[in-house]
Formats: sequence, C-alpha cells, structure tokens
Amino acid sequence: MQRSVLAGLADVVCVLAFVVIGRAEHDGSGGPIGFATTLWPFLAGGAAGWAIGRVWRRPEAIVPAGAVVWASTVAVGMLLRVVSGQGTALAFVIVSLVFLGVTMLGWRGVALLRARKVAAAK
Repeated sequence: MQRSVLAGLADVVCVLAFVVIGRAEHDGSGGPIGFATTLWPFLAGGAAGWAIGRVWRRPEAIVPAGAVVWASTVAVGMLLRVVSGQGTALAFVIVSLVFLGVTMLGWRGVALLRARKVAAAK
C-alpha cells in the first residue's frame, strides 16, 4: 500500500510541476483559481488512468502502469479541458505529452534502475 501511495504522489507531483511551469511561462494570472482550473483536468485524467490500469498492482512499472497513467492524464485531461471551455492548442497537447511522458515514465525508470541495483547488490 505504501508503494502505491508514494507512486500516486509522484504522479501528482509530475502534474503539479507541469502546471506550475506552464502557468509561470504563460502569464499564469488568475491566482489560485486559475491554477486550480488548469490543474483539475489533469489530476482527474491521472486518477482515471490509475483506475483503468489498476496501477496500484505494480505502480512502478513503466508498462503498463506508467503508460496508462501518462496516456490517460493527457487524453482525459484534454477532453475535460474541452468540455470545460479551456484551450487545447496542438502545441499545448504536444508539450503535455512530452513533459508528462518524461516525468511520469522517468520516475518509474529511475525506480526500476534503483530496484535492479538493490537486487544485484544482494
């Protein structure tokens, strides 16, 4: 259970970093409301990915867990942005895919390398 909680927090941190950096780069006016407006669709998408992929079973796995969470975070996040009247410019979609892919799959890759190193040391 602790692995799942930490993995879930790591995914949330990836989304938070994406939103913080994005809003800072693109005149993130609107204060906390603007921040929350940008954040919620991606958090909901990530949660959907966790449920769809039953990620709690092997949360550190790049495939399928990481791939499902990443794809769902972006796809559901963009869909919710459309439904809520927010923008989904092609460049934004591409940046979302790249940033969230690098971070969400990246932390899992680091965890995998660490686990292999620990196993080899035994």
